[in-house]
Amino acid sequence: MSSVFVTGSADGIGRETASTLVRMGHRVVLHARDRARAEEARAAVPGAADVAVGDLASLAQTRALAAAAQKAGPYDTVIHNAGIGGAPRRAVTADGLERIFQVNVLAPYVLTALMDRPARLVYLTSGLESQGVADLGDLQRERRPWDGELAYSDSKLCDILLAFAVARRWPQVCVNAVDPGWIRTRLGGPDATDALPLGAETQVWLATSDEAAATVSARYLKRRQELRANAAAYDEVLQDGLLEACAELSGVAFPL
Repeated sequence: MSSVFVTGSADGIGRETASTLVRMGHRVVLHARDRARAEEARAAVPGAADVAVGDLASLAQTRALAAAAQKAGPYDTVIHNAGIGGAPRRAVTADGLERIFQVNVLAPYVLTALMDRPARLVYLTSGLESQGVADLGDLQRERRPWDGELAYSDSKLCDILLAFAVARRWPQVCVNAVDPGWIRTRLGGPDATDALPLGAETQVWLATSDEAAATVSARYLKRRQELRANAAAYDEVLQDGLLEACAELSGVAFPL
């Protein structure tokens, strides 16, 4: 039996991932952004061991979430599933940070840095990472014209950069990025091509399988197959620069 923490598991792909793991007999801790969503998650995944609460659009709550999740651990695997889509207007959180970047990139960085390192880490990305730009001088699109879809694409490229950077820094941890596909969820919409179970199966496999293919680090995967990511994802200067930028923005240093 493995112990797994899944962020953003109150609905969608995260909840499907958590439910599948519970049905397989694994210990799962859920995550929801507030108490009401936590109760919904408990009802939807009654076999879950616990639910940790924290809004990833708040640095203070993300730090508190790291502590709460850690208390409910330890974990063999952490799946960084939570994320938000594009927005028609640039929104800034109470921390003064662009919301998409804070939720999709900075929050998983903070959780990774503050929680004990597990044996395996999975970061969800998107095929739209191919359109992303990793501009270390403008990660929050303060200077470039606002485009919500491109901001989302940028964040998903950054998620792969984050995964590859962590894999290099922590060679004893199996770290991978996963494109779940275009899944029929609230985020994916009703016109998406793939059913919900397909969006969870690769993460579940990475979290639980002892197959050789599931225990190789620093890969970008879809349907258990390795893909070639945006060329920028393999740039170690960009990887390290993203870690440095996240440390500066969050006030949380990445542990050696």
